[in-house]
Amino acid sequence: MATVLSGTSGALYYSPAGTTGTFVEADVDVLNDEITVASYLNFKVGDPVKFSVINAETGAVGTGTLPAGITAGTTYYVIAYTASTGILQVSATSGGSTITITDDGTIVAPNVFKVAYAAPVAVGSVREWSFEITRSEIDVTTIGQTPGQYAPFRAYITGFADGSGSATVYTTDDDTTLASRMVEDVIQSSQAGATMKLYIDRIISGGTVDDTKSRSITVPVIVTSASLTVNPDDGQSVEIAFRPSSTPTFDLSKS
Repeated sequence: MATVLSGTSGALYYSPAGTTGTFVEADVDVLNDEITVASYLNFKVGDPVKFSVINAETGAVGTGTLPAGITAGTTYYVIAYTASTGILQVSATSGGSTITITDDGTIVAPNVFKVAYAAPVAVGSVREWSFEITRSEIDVTTIGQTPGQYAPFRAYITGFADGSGSATVYTTDDDTTLASRMVEDVIQSSQAGATMKLYIDRIISGGTVDDTKSRSITVPVIVTSASLTVNPDDGQSVEIAFRPSSTPTFDLSKS
């Protein structure tokens, strides 16, 4: 018999909004070891990021070669991002020196280079989270049915899926925490990259999360509201509301 779980084993992980961008060969500045992505994104110093090649039309894995000095799947750390110009610099270590880029890579349209927040990170100040999934129905009942002993039933087919969620987080005096960034992401122009990983039960093994033993839902989201509560008797909290921006991924079994 499976074990019934309590909420104490749950957790919420988050990737901030505006932390994904694409660029092409012409955007790579080999002389200054810089990359130009879109302006007014939400990269912050210290953000962990990874690079890849994708097909811009499908979003799937693309073909091409990343600029020399950048390795696909390796975690790098943002050391500078200028919002007005989109110029990005990364390091191999947090707070380290800029990586050396020796060529601008090779791609052919519709392929592009992509930089994105490496993976959702634990939001340590979460009190609770909730997530609801709904499915609409479309009424396809026809008129003119032959009366019988029983009243005819309406006929439906399934429609679009939707969902909504919320999380209550405690605020601190640190603007760089993920909880604070969730609040600011409500008004972030680009919400691309915003992702909630909702752990139903999080299993830690050797100091890291063991996803083969944990159960979770990963949801690309848009953050729609932040409601602040100030009460002298309680910790200051913020109610974050979000909804899916694409299909959630369910991992509800343990392997």
